[in-house]
Amino acid sequence: MPAVEYRQAERADLLSVFRIEKASFPQPWPYSAFERFLGQPGFLVAHEGERMVGFVVADGVPNHGRTIGHVKDLAVHPEHRSRGIGRGLLERALSVLASQGAGWVKLEVREGNEPAIALYREFGFDLHRRVPRYYDDGETALVLVAPLRT
Repeated sequence: MPAVEYRQAERADLLSVFRIEKASFPQPWPYSAFERFLGQPGFLVAHEGERMVGFVVADGVPNHGRTIGHVKDLAVHPEHRSRGIGRGLLERALSVLASQGAGWVKLEVREGNEPAIALYREFGFDLHRRVPRYYDDGETALVLVAPLRT
């Protein structure tokens, strides 16, 4: 099995990214959403050889003169989970956000997504608030925040 490599997403990656999104979430982003993030430093992919195995979309949002990082989407293909790929993607995305001057980062996660919540806690994320009925199926979102180390 080839080593997992990480790099910025390219247009040729979009179909694979979209397929991983559809395999990972009951309420997937549309293909066009990923197109909007092409060229952004925080849109990263993980691949083994020619096979795409995961991706992350993160960017900085201005907030009262300070940048807050936002991890918008993170997914690893179901066949490749529990191997540290999500951890590698998140670590690299947080590094990009810190390099852009973000002091904090936030994200939303389904309240029932225990593996993701456990990963985020490893990186120092804490509960900021709950948003009832955030998702179309009525599930609550947890808004998690963490300080970024520069």
